[in-house]
Amino acid sequence: MRTAYRCRAYPDSEQAALLGRTFGCVRLVWNKTLAERTRRHRDTGQGTAYRETDAWLTGWKKTAELAFLSEVSSVPLQQALRHQHAAFANFFAGRARHPRFKSRNGRQSAHFTRSAFRMRDGELRLAKTSTPLAFVWSFDDVDPSTLNPTMVVVSRDTDGRWYVTFAVDTHQPEPRPQAGREVGVDLGVKDFAVTSDGERIANPRHLDRKAANLARYQRRMARRQKGSANRRKAKNKVARAHRKVRNARQDFLHKTTTRLVESADLIAIEDLNVKGLVRNRSLSRAISDCGWGEFRRQLEYKCERAGRTLVVIDRWHPSSKTCSNCGHLLGELSLNTRAWTCPGCRTRHDRDHNAAKNILAAGRAAARGPTPGDACGAGIRRQGPSLPQLAVKQETPPARMGIPLL
Repeated sequence: MRTAYRCRAYPDSEQAALLGRTFGCVRLVWNKTLAERTRRHRDTGQGTAYRETDAWLTGWKKTAELAFLSEVSSVPLQQALRHQHAAFANFFAGRARHPRFKSRNGRQSAHFTRSAFRMRDGELRLAKTSTPLAFVWSFDDVDPSTLNPTMVVVSRDTDGRWYVTFAVDTHQPEPRPQAGREVGVDLGVKDFAVTSDGERIANPRHLDRKAANLARYQRRMARRQKGSANRRKAKNKVARAHRKVRNARQDFLHKTTTRLVESADLIAIEDLNVKGLVRNRSLSRAISDCGWGEFRRQLEYKCERAGRTLVVIDRWHPSSKTCSNCGHLLGELSLNTRAWTCPGCRTRHDRDHNAAKNILAAGRAAARGPTPGDACGAGIRRQGPSLPQLAVKQETPPARMGIPLL
């Protein structure tokens, strides 16, 4: 398996200038190749193979206009072509959107493979540089002198900070000991998560806490003249404010997912349509601040490393409307109804806690596998696109649905 270690880098003035030129060349090659691909497909309807883009790059280096491409390492330029080829493959397979042009105002990065760097005794030397790149190693359990990376990624954030990422091939870690616990997790906005055990994980609302400072920095930047040094300084302050929010969110998600993986053998979550949910103008900002997609991504790779089972149930599973005690299914349940009483067994339910219990039950059924004659769990799966229908929607609804029992 592959593991990445990301740490701060501190290039000197000569290295910063060279890496800045490398970022510019990588961006130029990406944008020029993307424009040629788009034009060719629009005019002739033909696709473009990787070997053709490689031939384009060789031809561009021979021209007087783009001869400066030879001043930087060729490996990051070729990696940009490979990444664009993979991006188009994902686009045509329906896994991603169409590749976009890169801007000089965003995050910049360059990928170096083994032939473009040297790592010895904990010192990193990149191609075209004469001195090692200084970085701060912050992983106490790994000795950087024994590191044998397969790829090195040097990046610069919009606030001016430099980072270096080491991609290392490691062995699969040993599975963690059994915890003897299974948990279902219902994600929300008021509470970030509610577990089937009744635990409520508060939503820290990182963006709301920094909204006033962020708005003030954005107003200052808007008043500055475009292209001036003062506008660049104000822009860096906005970028630093966003970085603090992003880092606080990442820290919260890492701590939450690690605690769940360490304390449960089976974790069941719901397949939320985050892309569709953020279209709600009233809740889009709050939903984006939660980071549900990143929460699921971290759970997936941490469960795989720890030997845990992660079950993702179908997004159409009626977890909130189903009574976790008797199985009664409500006809309607509005979003502002936070608690309801089951008409069948008269059990009082908290909406989120009841949903977490049903998510856990569905996750157990999916992990156990279908049994003959049992339709439960037919619309539940561990991964893949959402199913159009659930088994509960294919069966004949009970006569008491939506009708209170006297």
